[in-house]
Amino acid sequence: MSDIWYTRYESPLGSTLLVADERGLRLISFAEGRRPERPESNWRKDPMPFQEAIRQLRAYFAGELKDFDLRLSLIGTDFQLRVWHTLQTIPYGETISYGQLAQRIGSPKAARAVGLANGSNPIPIVVPCHRVIGSNGGLVGYGGGLSNKKALLALESRQGRLHASEIEAHHEWMGR
Repeated sequence: MSDIWYTRYESPLGSTLLVADERGLRLISFAEGRRPERPESNWRKDPMPFQEAIRQLRAYFAGELKDFDLRLSLIGTDFQLRVWHTLQTIPYGETISYGQLAQRIGSPKAARAVGLANGSNPIPIVVPCHRVIGSNGGLVGYGGGLSNKKALLALESRQGRLHASEIEAHHEWMGR
């Protein structure tokens, strides 16, 4: 069994749990998300393995970083891994539909399965599942909450800094 480390990072989207193993970053979990993760008893709290991830996340939220360059430890099925790797090819500031993502992975009839894999993405933001939207252009599904998805897309569309007041407005918009 490998060592697993964790730390908490206070992002503009709220408290996030970062988890890594010797291969790289393996989880980003929003405290306010649909399925917030909690540290397991065998995980060790240590902020050191996360210095670069936090530096890059801060730069992203400040509008200074468009492409993450982090070692990742993605654990999933072959299908999930195909989806997650393809998510990383969606350019900053652009969106695609679940159907378009299914086409990109070579499974044009698998939009629902792609949606499930997208929703299982363990490393949101870095693996930009927020860039996938409904075929009608609507915001659908996001493990970190639709208000956070809207905030991330707004950040990327105007290519500026994400301010805490904007996050509050998005949370109010979503009725939180």
